[in-house]
Amino acid sequence: MTDSSKAVVFDVGRVLFHWQLRNLFEKLIDDESELDWFLANVVTEDWHFQHDRGVPLAEMLPARIAQFPDQALLIAAYAARFNETAAEEVEGVHALVYRLQTCGIPLFCLTNFGVELFDQFRSVHPIFTVFEDIIVSGAEKIAKPDPRIYQITETRSGRAGGDLFFTDDNPANVEAARSRGWEAHIFTDADALEAQLNSAGLL
Repeated sequence: MTDSSKAVVFDVGRVLFHWQLRNLFEKLIDDESELDWFLANVVTEDWHFQHDRGVPLAEMLPARIAQFPDQALLIAAYAARFNETAAEEVEGVHALVYRLQTCGIPLFCLTNFGVELFDQFRSVHPIFTVFEDIIVSGAEKIAKPDPRIYQITETRSGRAGGDLFFTDDNPANVEAARSRGWEAHIFTDADALEAQLNSAGLL
C-alpha cells in the first residue's frame, strides 16, 4: 500500500542525469592534461555554480572570456552545448519515477540549476513532464543547501517535514533537508533508492 500523502522530491544532476562538465569538454579538448587544466581553471564547477545561484549567462560569459580570451570559443560552448554535460540518464532512476507516478505519488524536483540552462535542458527531456513542480535555484536566486529553498519547496508542494521524501547526491543538501524534518537520503544508485522508497511505503 503506497502513501500518496507523501511527495517525493528529486535532485536532477547526478540523480536523474549523469552530470559532469567533462562530458562536453572531452569532446572539444583532445589533450588530457589540457582538459584537466581547463576544467580546474576556466569552466569550473565553482564558476558554473554562479548560474545556479541566479547570475545570468550574459554576465558570466563575457567576464570569463575577458579573463581567458584564448579560451573564448570553449567558454561559449559551455552555454551553447550545455545539454551535452548531462546527456545520459542515471541507470534505473527514470523507471522509478514512472513507477511512482503510476502509484499516484506526487513528484517534485529541487535542483541547483541555472534558469537559462535549465530551460533548454528541460525542453529535450520528457521525464520533466511528470513532475508537478520543479524548484530551480537559478529562478529563485537561492541554491541548496540554503534553508530558504527548502522552505520554498514546502510552500509550493503544500507539504513539510516527514511528508517530503528527498533524494540528492550531495550530503550537505541532504543534511539541510533532514534539519527541516524531511525524510532525506543520499543518492547512490537506483537500487538503493528503490529500497529506500519501499521502506518509506512509497512503492
